[in-house]
Amino acid sequence: MLYSSVTPEQKRRTLREGLSSGRLQQFPGAFNPLSARLIGDKGFDGVYISGAVIAADLGLPDIGLTTLTEVAHRAGQIARMTDLPCIVDADTGFGEPMNVARSVQELENAGLAGCHVEDQFNPKRCGHLDGKNVVDLDTAVKRIRAAADARRDPNFLIMARTDIRGTDSLQAAQERSRALVDAGADAIFPEAMRSLTEFQAIRDAVDVPILANMTEFGKSDLFTVDQLQDVGVSIVIYPVTLLRSAMGAAERTLDSIRLNGTQESALGEMQTRSRLYELVDYEGYNRFDSSVFNFEVPDGKRAAPSEAAGPDAQKEQP
Repeated sequence: MLYSSVTPEQKRRTLREGLSSGRLQQFPGAFNPLSARLIGDKGFDGVYISGAVIAADLGLPDIGLTTLTEVAHRAGQIARMTDLPCIVDADTGFGEPMNVARSVQELENAGLAGCHVEDQFNPKRCGHLDGKNVVDLDTAVKRIRAAADARRDPNFLIMARTDIRGTDSLQAAQERSRALVDAGADAIFPEAMRSLTEFQAIRDAVDVPILANMTEFGKSDLFTVDQLQDVGVSIVIYPVTLLRSAMGAAERTLDSIRLNGTQESALGEMQTRSRLYELVDYEGYNRFDSSVFNFEVPDGKRAAPSEAAGPDAQKEQP
């Protein structure tokens, strides 16, 4: 009921244990708190919170327009609704090394289990777009060192993302990854790898967990869990998958309403009322206060007759 009963400290320990288990950890991307609850209900290992998704949720492109306040607030809303550890995209750390340090502490305060900070110029670009630029090695190292020094919980995961493969060679990506680990990174996120061989090369270069970004329509093929585990990847994210799925379904439903004058044809693809109530735990709230949930949840896809009778027929139902 209300928020997760698992503390942020417990979630951080769970993340560390998962990364050291030898089993690939799957972190789908949540686009809101309810989708994070669904990810946990389906048995995944954790939740990823994408900067691109937070930006899109605000109607903005992923070009560094969101602020630390916006990201920490939204990430905190998501993290508190799931028992799973949540990793958030902290972009470039929202400024210079001192800003990076503050960002880490704000994200700790918000209940996150970890974050990643990247080596792009500020403002950044989506990692799978052309035309991005990376900072020099000294600047990248200072960001990660500031992040590692600023955290108060040693289990809060500091992940270094490097986009250098988009502007330089695979060898350059290996060298930068090693330098970022030396600066204090607990894990490496090599963005926009072009093959399993490239993931393997990063795996061979460092002795910390590495992350694979399986975003749709990007530079990387959509490799399977088995393929990624075979080349030593420790964690895989699906950052925008749920948002794209939800928005695709929303577009189709709106098209149906415009074309047919009703959403009838889309009912089969909708989440039912009973399933929604299950996810938001109406019954848990009822156990706390019986006045909250004192009606029967209709089963199936169609509204109960009382719903169609008018707004006063069943006031408890939204």
